[in-house]
Amino acid sequence: MLTEHNDNKHDHGAVDQAGANAGSTGGEVERDKTLTDRQGHPISDNQNVRTVGSRGPITLENYHFLEKITHFDRERTPERVVHARGAGAHGYFESYGTVGEESVSRYTRAKLFQIKGKRTPVFVRFSTVIHGMGSPETLRDPRGFAVKFYTEEGNWDLVGNNLKIFFIRDPLKFPDMVHAFKPDPVSNVPGPVGMFDFVSKSPEATHMITFLFSPWGIPANYRQMQGSGVNTYKWVNAEGVAVLVKYHWEPIRQGIKNLTQGEANSIQGMNDSHATQDLYEAIKRGDYPEWELCVQIMSDDDHPELDFDPLDPTKLWPDDQFPFLKVGKMVLDRNPENYYNEVEQSAFGTGVLVDGLDFSDDKLLQGRTFSYSDTQRYRVGTNYLQLPINAPKKRVATNQRGGQMQYFVDMAPEQSPHVDYEPSMTDGLVEAEQNAAPHEPEYHARLQRQRIERTNDFKQAGHTYRSFEDWEREDLINNLVDALKQCDPSIQEQMIRNFTQADEEYGRRVAEGLEKARKESSGDQREEAVHDAERMGHEADPY
Repeated sequence: MLTEHNDNKHDHGAVDQAGANAGSTGGEVERDKTLTDRQGHPISDNQNVRTVGSRGPITLENYHFLEKITHFDRERTPERVVHARGAGAHGYFESYGTVGEESVSRYTRAKLFQIKGKRTPVFVRFSTVIHGMGSPETLRDPRGFAVKFYTEEGNWDLVGNNLKIFFIRDPLKFPDMVHAFKPDPVSNVPGPVGMFDFVSKSPEATHMITFLFSPWGIPANYRQMQGSGVNTYKWVNAEGVAVLVKYHWEPIRQGIKNLTQGEANSIQGMNDSHATQDLYEAIKRGDYPEWELCVQIMSDDDHPELDFDPLDPTKLWPDDQFPFLKVGKMVLDRNPENYYNEVEQSAFGTGVLVDGLDFSDDKLLQGRTFSYSDTQRYRVGTNYLQLPINAPKKRVATNQRGGQMQYFVDMAPEQSPHVDYEPSMTDGLVEAEQNAAPHEPEYHARLQRQRIERTNDFKQAGHTYRSFEDWEREDLINNLVDALKQCDPSIQEQMIRNFTQADEEYGRRVAEGLEKARKESSGDQREEAVHDAERMGHEADPY
């Protein structure tokens, strides 16, 4: 378990130990392993509710039963709308003290990067994005790659995916995108129709669809995949000067591996939790996965010389112009002690930054920054940051009070408990000193609703298609045809137009594949599976 972060937290362990020897059951001194309820009452019968006679009915004053069942009813927090299925591990980040060949201080004053060899504890949660908590880990889906750094200046969350781009660039479209990708709201049957109905009218998604339906859409496991911050951020130095940055996690020892659809189907038939098991067992046997953190750096302006907007999350920054610069490595070397406490209740937010790190004007990042932390307050609770997995490993002192499940007060050692506000002439909290120049970007523009000017929705998608190996392109076309043949002809035609604008061969091969599928009329494999289950089922008599 993580160490407690707050100097003023009561020593609950001491209270528990004292109570363990004070109680008694039937005249006997309570033992260390004596079962109690949450109030500390010893439980002498945990097998039978209290009833009128041996056959019932039960009575309402069954306190132990009511406490036990009501806790059970609530022992799962609401499932994440996205990133529900996940696995996690603890480890550390080790700084190189440089960015490429230069001192990192030239670009950022963030303390965790400054000293070579400096180690910062981390917790990482990997996940699938669209599908539910019990879904197989072989499904075609982006993978979440979220890292919580417990720095000396407080927490930093780097929340991203395995793929380096995204479907959309405007956060206003995000709820619609997720709705389109989720199961049908009437039948609750998942399928590609809603997804392609949405992306056919969202041409900026063509690049992401090209990655997602290739083998890159099914990483072999969590250890052997890349990670990316996806959005554009800023680094700020001691003079308050900023640069634009993109973050990338590159596997060091374990390499990168992806699966074809056929290979994923085979694995799913044997194990629907293969990636979680792989991560857990690798760490257990001492085969610790490692990633190198690299950044791409760009001056903080709109770069009119590029044919895309550098803040557009549907685009890659060309690495020949903006090379990957190494800044440190991450090692995962410890499994969670309890999945629910550490993996399920872990909470991340793109707004969780430390001094020297900042936001860019990326619209999607701005939208995520509100949404992520807001959903954690709803999902885990108002005081989710007091949970050990989410709490910083440094002193916390705030004037926030109350809320569901608060179990200590964030107070400084000399703070008056009567002063829960600031400013104050008495013993309240005081503001920190500003020791470095603030970053103060300047804006001269109209307040408006308008998409970015350099959309260029298809060029990079075509480049990505042509950069794939032959087997990757073959798998991409087969997967797209299998999905699109379930869609209306109007959706198919629009997707073919989008692919053709990316690359003529790309669009032609999808069109030819769909025409072949129509002639063969092979039908929907998922629908065939429904009929096969009825046909192949073995009859049984009722019992």
